Amino acid sequence: MKKHFEQWREFGLSSTAVNNRKTVYLIITILLIGGISAYKNMPRESFPQIQVPEIYVNIPYPGNSPEIITDKIIKPFEKELNKLKGVETISSTAIQDFGIVKIEFDFAIRPKEAKRAVEEALSDARSTKTFAQDLPVEPTIQEIDVNEFPIININLSGEYPVDILKEKADLIKDKVESIAEINAVDIRGVQEKKVKVEIRKFDAESKQISFNDIESAIQSENTTIGAGNLKLDGIDNFIIIEGKFKDFNDLKNLVVKHENNDNIYLRDVANVSFTDADTTSYARQNNQPVVMLDVKKRAGANIINAIDQLKEIVEELQKKFPKDMKLTYTNDQSIMIRSQVSNLENSIVFGVILVVFVLLFFLGLRNALFVGIAIPFSMFLSFILLDAAGVSLNIMVLFSLVLALGMLVDNGIVVVENVYRLMDEGLNAIEATKKGIGEVAWPIIASTATTLAAFVPLALWPGIIGEFMQYLPITLMIVLGSSLFVALVITPVLLAVLMKTENENSSLKKVVIILGCFVGLGLIAKVLGANSIGNLLFIVGGLIFINSTLLSPGTVWFQNKFLPRLEAGYQRFLKWVLYRKRPVWIILSTFFTLFLSFILTGVFPPKVLFFPENQPNYINVFIELPVGTNIAQTNSTTLSIKKAIDKVLRSPIDDDDTLTYFEATDVEISEKRTINTPFVESIIEQVGKGTSDPNSGPSFGSTPNKSRITVSFCEFSHRKGLNTSTVKQKIEKALIGKFHADITIIVDKEQSGPPQKPPVNIEITGSENYGELTKQAELVQQFLIKKNIAGIQKLKLDVEVNKAEIQININREYAKRVGLSTGQIAQTIRTSLFGKDVSTYNVNEEDYDINIRFNEKDRSNMSSILEQKVMFMNNRGQKLSIPVSAVVNDIKVTNKHAAVIRKNQNNTVTVFTGVQEGYNPNEITALVKSLLLDFDESDEGKNFISNGYNYKFTGQMEDQQKELAFLSTALLFAVFLILLIIVTQFNAFSSPVIILSSVVLSLAGVFLGIVISRNDFVIIMTMIGIISLAGIVVNNAIVLVDYTNLIRKRKRKELGLSVSDLISHEDFKLSVIEGGKTRLRPVLLTAITTILGLFPLASGLNINFFTLVSEWDPQIFFGGDNVIFFKPMSLAIIYGLTFATFLTLVVVPIMYYCLYRFKVYLFSKAGWKLKIEL
Repeated sequence: MKKHFEQWREFGLSSTAVNNRKTVYLIITILLIGGISAYKNMPRESFPQIQVPEIYVNIPYPGNSPEIITDKIIKPFEKELNKLKGVETISSTAIQDFGIVKIEFDFAIRPKEAKRAVEEALSDARSTKTFAQDLPVEPTIQEIDVNEFPIININLSGEYPVDILKEKADLIKDKVESIAEINAVDIRGVQEKKVKVEIRKFDAESKQISFNDIESAIQSENTTIGAGNLKLDGIDNFIIIEGKFKDFNDLKNLVVKHENNDNIYLRDVANVSFTDADTTSYARQNNQPVVMLDVKKRAGANIINAIDQLKEIVEELQKKFPKDMKLTYTNDQSIMIRSQVSNLENSIVFGVILVVFVLLFFLGLRNALFVGIAIPFSMFLSFILLDAAGVSLNIMVLFSLVLALGMLVDNGIVVVENVYRLMDEGLNAIEATKKGIGEVAWPIIASTATTLAAFVPLALWPGIIGEFMQYLPITLMIVLGSSLFVALVITPVLLAVLMKTENENSSLKKVVIILGCFVGLGLIAKVLGANSIGNLLFIVGGLIFINSTLLSPGTVWFQNKFLPRLEAGYQRFLKWVLYRKRPVWIILSTFFTLFLSFILTGVFPPKVLFFPENQPNYINVFIELPVGTNIAQTNSTTLSIKKAIDKVLRSPIDDDDTLTYFEATDVEISEKRTINTPFVESIIEQVGKGTSDPNSGPSFGSTPNKSRITVSFCEFSHRKGLNTSTVKQKIEKALIGKFHADITIIVDKEQSGPPQKPPVNIEITGSENYGELTKQAELVQQFLIKKNIAGIQKLKLDVEVNKAEIQININREYAKRVGLSTGQIAQTIRTSLFGKDVSTYNVNEEDYDINIRFNEKDRSNMSSILEQKVMFMNNRGQKLSIPVSAVVNDIKVTNKHAAVIRKNQNNTVTVFTGVQEGYNPNEITALVKSLLLDFDESDEGKNFISNGYNYKFTGQMEDQQKELAFLSTALLFAVFLILLIIVTQFNAFSSPVIILSSVVLSLAGVFLGIVISRNDFVIIMTMIGIISLAGIVVNNAIVLVDYTNLIRKRKRKELGLSVSDLISHEDFKLSVIEGGKTRLRPVLLTAITTILGLFPLASGLNINFFTLVSEWDPQIFFGGDNVIFFKPMSLAIIYGLTFATFLTLVVVPIMYYCLYRFKVYLFSKAGWKLKIEL
């Protein structure tokens, strides 16, 4: 027998590890210390931070219309940009006085390289004759920076003037910006101050005072000038003339003009005040004025550490603030990150417990620990590698660890089970380890390689979604590679030293003593204040007692009675199915099941989504009034809409309850403190600047016609079953159609995952005349509006088309005759209306603009503007005054588009809309497509097409088709890589065909599971699950087929057969049955452990093991953001793997048997010699 074992192969790396055990002990120590250290050091964040190669170029060109900016700036620049490599999309927006160009590069181009290339392209464009040569200021080029978005908002409110709130906000800003992880703090909701010099038109004209006179007087007097050095007594003294105004009232006494021995003071022609600039925004929290601080972190900084330090600083400052000044936090990303990271960490712990529990029954406690050791050590090695690569601990990385849980133990199961079997057959621990691993080393290397091969295409995923999702395959590859290292290096040493075949039965007395020791140590720890350690000792002691009294006897029964019966039953079943034509019927039935799953999916189609539909953590209500609406009217409308939202939140949650959403509160008692967490955390209103809907494209200026109301909810675990999606539906119902038709109201929620475009996004092109193009876009828009499509939000254009404009036509010939230019006239009108910043006033170390313009009465009157006199010196030195009206031909009031938008060098107008809560975006888009087919058949549609206009569905639909095409290709590429690896391993085609068939047939499990359980088919997540499944399913099939080949090889060696001799059909059948029976346990184990590893996310069950240990509070709840996001992928793998287990244990042996019989039959009929090379 010993001589028989000695002929078996060994695996060099594992044998070397067993022979050099002390080196492995050192490696274990390094992994333990390094892994824990790396885990603690890794920055925490919700989603991965990705560097987007998008470059924005802002080109100011004051006094020019969108059309002029398009022709003189945008088009020449686009030509040069089009020559650059790696450019995917060039988008541009030209508005009055301003041009913006966005260049999207391929992700292979780094943002810094992209910025440099754009700078060169702009330089080349400016050197051409067609580009405007009179830019007043240099264009700015900037790359998109994810760190520019706030990680937390600090809100100050109370019955105090805004000046007092701003003073406190400045204190917070200075302190918070001193934190190393914080990049900048911006203050919002504070009205800027200015020194207003408001000119009284008639007083100024009567004294012949022009804008230039006032500007020149202020600039020449409000200045400090160094006059040089004067040497006195051998010492150089610097002479400085201090002229800066110390008080804004000094301006009133400023001499503007001296004529006829008489001084004309500024107070004689203007009112001077130091007050708020024109209102550009309002901000309120819970109906009170609020000053907000946007806190932004540095790149690569730890968000949780940054916010923790920030809160410590703010709490110290708050002690010095008035008691009734309220300070709150909103958009606190640390809460969401802590929650998501904690939930996934607990999912990992939960999965480990389930996996080890199953291993315990299959392998016994000692062997279960040998296998389970692969989980922490594989993760420790992964943490070291990920930390070294600068990867943060985000939910994609953590989910990868959850997904890998079951797969991590696969290799360990095969190794431990094989070594245990050999020790049971009589080999000592060291020999059994070397020989046992030698038997299975290459199969587990091949199976790991095939799993990794499935994820390789995902790591090559292009685009922003690929950048976001690539952390999943990369982390999985690192973790699975680490598990292979552990299985071949660390586990062999532990097996050789510690494995035993006999079970040690501890006496009850000994178990009670051990329990008593742990309880005693736990009590001591609790007395010393270490509650968590004390509770952990209690739990460990209890588990030891339960294991000895319940689990250990249960394990003995399971291993000695249940599993042998299961194996015997499985053996009898294989004998039964491998009889006559039964194998053929089973194979045909399996393929029929695959086709049936496809048919059922078509007959009962699941709801198709691009990304999982999340429950909102906050709701944004975007409000837009007609262009030109003043901010006071927008503010009034916003207050009315806020009242409607309040009414929804103050109404009963359901008909059977009087509790309202405002009253709903989660009450927790922690460390003798009562913590109340309201369901609705805050409602913030913002009017004016910075309130645009991001889906509407870029917005510039103060946007006085727009506002936003943000309703923030508590985190998922505190909602106690309340659904925020239901709240969003109720708010939509309360607002849509209840206000004037000119008011656009969009109720939206935050996006989960990478940025997504609107579901319905129709781009219309076909004309260089942008005015005509907008008319055609409005035609399409109005056609769809008339159809009253249920489930859509308001259909909008990405360009404002009804912007009121007063066109003043100058008589150039007469103007030149009297000595005026168009520029002088325009500048005079601009100064009278918008004003001109001519100098600065410094107070308390802050600079404020000094602005000159007409007073409110004069600048609000068209006659006053046109009758004002332009004062200037002619070429003879005479001062002339010419009324503006004298050089005006005519005045025309029109409505026109506010911008010119281009995409890839084509004029483009986009009709877009979002989808209301509860409606499917794909179904809505399909309906819109069918309606536009009707539009094509209408007279308007025929004219639309015949005039060269066309429309194209882009946005989310285009991205969805692109990603689905990639994922389908990735699946085929993964299958090809798997085939390449297993053909290389087996050096044959028959075995790989059998193994790959299990991958293809496992799709039946996925589709049947989705159809029967009526789950959504989420394109991104479900497809990733299917691709992952391909790598997982193939593992068991490889090990089973390889071991069956090994049995056949030994059988042939025992019988002394040559390569051309065939064993009998009965011996071949027995080899197949023996291979299946021997691999039954590891196949079942690997499938069950993978499924149980994913069970927490698939079921939505969340248990907080950390609070369970520290406070005896498991904080159990179902659902959460992580579950919503990852459940489709988890379910796809569970459905497919469940069916694939049947395939591996039944269909793979049958196909193996049938294919061999078919080859024998085919070769005998053809008269060929069949050579068996194993």
